[in-house]
Amino acid sequence: MGKLREPLMECSLPAALESMGERWSFLILRASFNGLHHFEEFQSELGIARNILANRLGRLVEHGIMKRETIAADRRKIAYALTDKGFALLPTMVALRQWGERWETCVPAFPILVDERDRRPIQQVSVLSHDGRVLGKHDLIWALPGDVARDEDQAQAAA
Repeated sequence: MGKLREPLMECSLPAALESMGERWSFLILRASFNGLHHFEEFQSELGIARNILANRLGRLVEHGIMKRETIAADRRKIAYALTDKGFALLPTMVALRQWGERWETCVPAFPILVDERDRRPIQQVSVLSHDGRVLGKHDLIWALPGDVARDEDQAQAAA
């Protein structure tokens, strides 16, 4: 990629990492994507210490990634659910899983993530161009906002 870089303080990646925290936050999200909702379920599934789980759930709620809901049938019980902001992390989670399969475990993950409609495995997460082409590392550069082509620019150039 090109040499242009924004200062670290202006980059959105550190802000995203601050929201997510670390390994346990991702594993809590994984469990939530897989249908777990209750503190005890997370604790049992992950084998995480209760104080760490409480801290990480609190952080995910504080950052708007998950929400706490009181269960109507038993007001003493709390359910945790992904918000739209949390669900938007699904492509990131899938990309990390696929990366781990390729570079760390070197074996396909089990179970396999498939499209519910036709039960076929999902594609690799890729960086796509505006017109859907898969882009590689040599296809990408950094640009300042004034140097970014817009759809209306392309329409004028074609006219």
